[in-house]
Amino acid sequence: MTTTRLPRKATALLAGLVLAALTGCGAADKGPAEALGTKGPAAPVKAVPAAPPGLAGMPPLLDPNDVYAADRPNKLSPVVKDFPSRVYVPNTSSNTVSVIDPVTYKVIDTIPVGIQPQHVVPSWDMKTLWVNNNRGHTLTPINPATGEAGKPVEVHDPYNLYFTPNGKYAVVMASMDKELVFRDPHTMDRVKTVPVTCFGVNHADFSADGRYFIVSCEFSGELLKVDTEKMEVVGQQKLPFEGAMPQDVKVSPDGKTFYVADMMAHGMWVLGGDKFETPKLLPTGKGCHGLYVSRDSKEMYVSNRGEGSVSVFDFTQNKLTKKWELPDGGSPDMGGVSADGKVLWLSGRYNSEVYAIDTTTGKQLAKIPVGSGPHGLAVYPQPGRYSLGHTGIFR
Repeated sequence: MTTTRLPRKATALLAGLVLAALTGCGAADKGPAEALGTKGPAAPVKAVPAAPPGLAGMPPLLDPNDVYAADRPNKLSPVVKDFPSRVYVPNTSSNTVSVIDPVTYKVIDTIPVGIQPQHVVPSWDMKTLWVNNNRGHTLTPINPATGEAGKPVEVHDPYNLYFTPNGKYAVVMASMDKELVFRDPHTMDRVKTVPVTCFGVNHADFSADGRYFIVSCEFSGELLKVDTEKMEVVGQQKLPFEGAMPQDVKVSPDGKTFYVADMMAHGMWVLGGDKFETPKLLPTGKGCHGLYVSRDSKEMYVSNRGEGSVSVFDFTQNKLTKKWELPDGGSPDMGGVSADGKVLWLSGRYNSEVYAIDTTTGKQLAKIPVGSGPHGLAVYPQPGRYSLGHTGIFR
């Protein structure tokens, strides 16, 4: 094989060119890079801020623009799909739970429970219904598959019950004790007690990301903002109405606005939860009390306990569009919407009765006699993946 040798001058020239090329590469690293196909420097890439993470362990929303997207008609979880459809009514003065068959509108069972049952609350995993025996200081578990009550669990002052969106804790609204008590969601063992300075903590709802929740204080007319993960009160304000008595709390489908029913201001307080600014009042009717979102996330049903009516609020139009009057008056209080979305069920707090109302026409379909002082009834099962508590807040 013959090897051709370059002259010394040519070899030196070639080495110089290679060195220049390498030096050029190093220089380019120090200056702005040129965009491919352009003569000038590339435009700088703008950093896109990451969305703030939600509460650790919380199932992601099905739709970031609708916290209720999992609640569509008859979209029952495999956990609950075989449970018989029932309406469980806690009778505060009778110390019982009336069980209604929603097909026949008849009471088919009466379950003895503890003293002063206030609400029937679906557990986070939706396998158990907890009856809040406020003055009996117990929770009575009901198996929704069989309708049978289990052994009561000792829990002090359980006026109402919620669950953090990740299912890590139950939150007991200890109204008379002036406490929020974080507990194990299964055993109900106490984990952390959060004393509050307001009176009558009772209802709540969580932000879209689950990182905080807004609580109503009925007897001092105040609202609290609570950090879910830290389990601490991070905000508190007095409602701008003398004698305010805030009740139910619900967040809007887009997660930006909270609505708080007020039975003395006779309307809903409207506020942004993130900024927790001073809310504005939207009048609905005398004794505004319970708030329930429709299955299509378009409307919210507002029970006006003091005048026997239900107002309908349209989220898109941001206004009240209808008012349904109960034919015989009554005291519509707390309840829920049927799995198919066609019937709104409400307890008649001072009339020992329960109302079934057509959500299309507003017509009263039935008025069912129950025990004395019916309060936070639960319609079960309902669509959704998990429960945040109360009479059924599902996501």
